[in-house]
Amino acid sequence: MPHGLRVALTAVAALSLAVVCPARAASLTEPSALASGTSARAPDFAQVEVGLVTAMTGFVDPIFLTHAGDGSRRLFIVEQRGVVTISKRGQVLPIPFLDLQSRVLSGGERGLLGLAFHPEHVRNRKFYLFFTEPGSGDLIIAEMRASVRNRDRALLGSFRRLLRVPHRRHANHNGGMLAFGEDGLLYIATGDGGGGGDPDNHAQSRTSRLGKLLRIDVDGRSGGLAYRIPPTNPHATSTTFKREIWSRGLRNPFRFSFDRRSGDLWIGDVGQNRFEEVDRATQASGGGRAVNFGWRLLEGRACFQPPSDCNRAGKQAPLTVYDHSEGCAVIGGYVYRGPIAILRGAYLFSDVCSGEIWSVVAEGAARQRKVLMAETDLPISSFGESETGALFVTALDGNVYRLTATRR
Repeated sequence: MPHGLRVALTAVAALSLAVVCPARAASLTEPSALASGTSARAPDFAQVEVGLVTAMTGFVDPIFLTHAGDGSRRLFIVEQRGVVTISKRGQVLPIPFLDLQSRVLSGGERGLLGLAFHPEHVRNRKFYLFFTEPGSGDLIIAEMRASVRNRDRALLGSFRRLLRVPHRRHANHNGGMLAFGEDGLLYIATGDGGGGGDPDNHAQSRTSRLGKLLRIDVDGRSGGLAYRIPPTNPHATSTTFKREIWSRGLRNPFRFSFDRRSGDLWIGDVGQNRFEEVDRATQASGGGRAVNFGWRLLEGRACFQPPSDCNRAGKQAPLTVYDHSEGCAVIGGYVYRGPIAILRGAYLFSDVCSGEIWSVVAEGAARQRKVLMAETDLPISSFGESETGALFVTALDGNVYRLTATRR
């Protein structure tokens, strides 16, 4: 079993750094449920069983999979060490799309953690990377382009750094996901800076970009920035908040996604020593705009710091929570909108330690219990979505698996 991400996440999740109190969930702000979740009969995913079919093998710590949205139906597999490989028409190409190992600090929770393609990639060839930098450990968001002559190869000379988020005290809690929303803006999830218990309170801080969901416009520039601050950001004109902040109060949001049908935001936020959580921010409620998800005041629905009588006012409660008897680090997934009819409308997620795959109803209630969909012994590192909505799982055994489903 490769060490890397699984060992690091397991060790972090096992730290005992505080005593937590039982949740008093009624005090928290509950996330909005969609109208269809209250007026229509919810799907019964308990009657569905998910299976995994080996799709690709031979990778080194694959931690993400995505597509370019350009009609090519290519799949891009991200390896933590800094390599991106293409699967094209069912075949893994022998030459990587990108080898960025010389720029990437990899190991533990660090590495090349995220990849997103510009919504106009077919025209401008742009894509975006989230990685940790050698020497500093800082979080880097960079822009690159695919080659004009060969779209299966990245143009190394096109590298342009957009954003640096200092992350120098600790090696863990980097976050790592970035994705474009329906608004064409780039969302970036950062961890709280690590160290256990967020010792610097970055997640709640107005002046830190750590422990946040950031939102930037990569197609413009504001002042001396390499990007533009969207005027619709909640703190776009603030002199006290970092203006990129969209949401705060996150611990280690390693994976988030947008529902391709509704635009709703889903976040899997890795917990401290007791609880893992999945958060939903519906498009109708603002899609996470100015939402405080509660960390480090809260872990899941329980007080963390302080361990009792914490201030719950204005904090959004998770949609679902599970404790560490069932895993150690949540792996956020996607709302299934692909070709398998019986899976449509299920938000699927997992845990790197348990390997179990669970679901909740995407358009269901604001608080739900997860449903077990599959039991595996895989160290699942991420989910990935194809251009047609098919779902894949990357695992630290070096393989990529495609999700299937049957009725029980």
